[in-house]
Amino acid sequence: QVQLVESGGGLVQAGGSLRLSCAGSGRSFSNYAVGWFRQAPGKEREFVAAVSWSGHTPHYADSVKGRFNISKDNAKNTVYLQMNNLQPEDTAVYYCAADPRLWAIVNDDPDRAPILGSWGQGTQVTVSS
Repeated sequence: QVQLVESGGGLVQAGGSLRLSCAGSGRSFSNYAVGWFRQAPGKEREFVAAVSWSGHTPHYADSVKGRFNISKDNAKNTVYLQMNNLQPEDTAVYYCAADPRLWAIVNDDPDRAPILGSWGQGTQVTVSS
């Protein structure tokens, strides 16, 4: 397992942008795909975006395609989520996760995400209308 720490959340108006960071510790981080998930009040945690271990291949939920961009910097052990044109429905706590099984899960069955081994503590994103 790796340890993950998210940062970059905050309050933004609709149409604005935020960049979230997920800093990982441990030598395995560069070998893991990393994903972002979010959970709004009263809702289940849902998949947002993921990036392959190399950082070369992204994968997005339909709800964020064209607005969010995920990237991975293995030299810095950090994954970024650039969020543009934010909308009130993007309001949630955002979590990053890392696991050797992550890439298969987010592509085949994102509902299995709770079994992923490493999660951060989450960062709040609030979008006002």
